[in-house]
Amino acid sequence: MKFGVIGWGLRRPIAELAHRPVEDLALTALADPSERAQNRFKEFVGDHAFVSADYRDLLDRGLDAVFILSPDYLHEEHAVACLEARVPVYLEKPMAITVGGCDRILRASRNSGTKLFLGHNMRHFPVVRTMKAWIDEGRIGNVRTAWCRHFVSYGGEAYYRDWHADRTKSNGLLLQKGAHDIDVLHWLCGGYSIRVTAMGKLMIYGDIPSRQKPGDRVEVKFEETWPPRSLSKLNAVVDVEDVNLMVMELDNGVLASYQHCMFTPDAWRNYTIIGDEGRIENFGDGPGATIKLWNRATRGYAPQADVEQLIPEAEGTHGGSDPAILSEFVRYLREGGHTDTSPVAARMAVAAAVAATQSLRSGGVPFHVEAMETSNSEP
Repeated sequence: MKFGVIGWGLRRPIAELAHRPVEDLALTALADPSERAQNRFKEFVGDHAFVSADYRDLLDRGLDAVFILSPDYLHEEHAVACLEARVPVYLEKPMAITVGGCDRILRASRNSGTKLFLGHNMRHFPVVRTMKAWIDEGRIGNVRTAWCRHFVSYGGEAYYRDWHADRTKSNGLLLQKGAHDIDVLHWLCGGYSIRVTAMGKLMIYGDIPSRQKPGDRVEVKFEETWPPRSLSKLNAVVDVEDVNLMVMELDNGVLASYQHCMFTPDAWRNYTIIGDEGRIENFGDGPGATIKLWNRATRGYAPQADVEQLIPEAEGTHGGSDPAILSEFVRYLREGGHTDTSPVAARMAVAAAVAATQSLRSGGVPFHVEAMETSNSEP
């Protein structure tokens, strides 16, 4: 199978996993306007690789699929072009930065009959999969409420030194960063958001005077800068909130919440899922994390849960989730069938995040989440 890539940036590790010539899987073409990215691609694949600054040059090269790893605001354009050319797509999350963009991508996939796969790799996090299995096994009864707290120590470095900081390119971090966790909450709770409200503020990074100037070259890394106000050379435009608090009403009656902060000293997610027969919670979200289950009544905090499970070490980036989702994508290309990721679910995560961002920028008033077009909904 021959793969192309659009965008050789921060998410290139997922495409690198697809280059396995001994397994008849190979990266053969790249579209990226950066000459440096093109050279890096050739260093990884070989000088025989095809490179271009224009993604349209990949559409007629007989590729079996394309990894779209470009910046979020280009996802819609790139995905629609590939799908209309009948080139199967691995599309990095978030699906697009507008609901209309998501719907246009879904229509292009449906009308062309071309496979579309969404890179929501957190559905393959061992922590998330274990919690999902416990819920499906009925260990906490019926899910009634849930919340996620996300601590992001690398938030300044990762999201305020490039296009992420500009709402015209990212919409906001409830969408760009939150789409992962909103999707996970939807998956664990078994429904999609229909009404949301939110509050948020730009508390730290908007006041930092050090900004990039024309000609500056800044390489963004997922590293901590501490204390947060010592961050330098921020993006010229910084207008996305660094603290967000969101509340969701799902179509099955579950109430959920999602909160993140981009200037914490630590970095991990905590999911708390409460059913009518118990509660589960994770401590850490990668290998070495612990998931705890409480299903007996007690007074006060019980540090010793009724059931505890340690998440073992795993090979590969993102706690082993990248190799797992890549394997699922290749199997889907070859055989079709069910996938744990879902284009419709990805669209609904974007729709919830867009509505919540509208809410927080409108004084916290509730917003209804834009429903799916009937023709795009899952059977």
